[in-house]
Amino acid sequence: MNLPGVFIAKKKDGAIYYRASMTCQGKHISLGSFSCEADAHRAYLEAGLLLKNRALTVDTYESNLHLLSFEKWVILCNYRDNGIYISTPIYIRPKFFYYYFTPRFFFLFSSEDLFYYASHKISKRGGHFFVSDYGMQVNIMSRYGIKNYAVEGKDYVFKNGNSFDFRYENLDILNTYHGVSFCPDQAPNCYITRIHVNGYLKVGAYATAIEAAIAYNKAADVLKKAGINKNFQTNYIDRMSSAAYADLYYHLSISPRITKMVQNTGE
Repeated sequence: MNLPGVFIAKKKDGAIYYRASMTCQGKHISLGSFSCEADAHRAYLEAGLLLKNRALTVDTYESNLHLLSFEKWVILCNYRDNGIYISTPIYIRPKFFYYYFTPRFFFLFSSEDLFYYASHKISKRGGHFFVSDYGMQVNIMSRYGIKNYAVEGKDYVFKNGNSFDFRYENLDILNTYHGVSFCPDQAPNCYITRIHVNGYLKVGAYATAIEAAIAYNKAADVLKKAGINKNFQTNYIDRMSSAAYADLYYHLSISPRITKMVQNTGE
């Protein structure tokens, strides 16, 4: 007879292992797999104690003392305290939530993102954090308008200095377009556009980010006509009609150094 909460299972090669699980308030909860029956049973008892004892929190977890994984510990703490079972290591607070990796390392997100991260597990690779979305690895920074090449402090700012606090009120996105830098030291509203050929060429200075972004597109088009076939990334402008875009594109000035490149090709 199996110990309470323990179920025998077999791997593909026929090796036996033990699964621990429990049912709480009608919810069947898997607790993990273990090599021996005693450990699976201890995990089951540990989960039962955790669900009853509010003195046990995320902060009290120590990996060398527990059979439950830290991820499962967070999940059970949240289920106990908030009555919501979420399969990712999330702990909900009013207006925001924690996404835990270790007891001392976690992200903060606004409540609006709860549904997304409840169904998308965050992974880390090469210093980048991403989720799997429709079979693709999506850098979580991109969800907040932060480009892969963006530089913290220049293109975006975490207002409280915590670069793991992704609450919307804590993020200030300064530059959302390719080749555009916000330069308030040069003027109250000054966006500088640069494009890379052999080093960076200054395209111009503009009053708005959208003007600067369209100027980048215009410079890229000019350079392509000059036979400079680099992988210039196009800036996509939302909420602007094609007519308005075309008018702005036509009237924006760009550096004569760039326009001369076309003239020098004989066009």
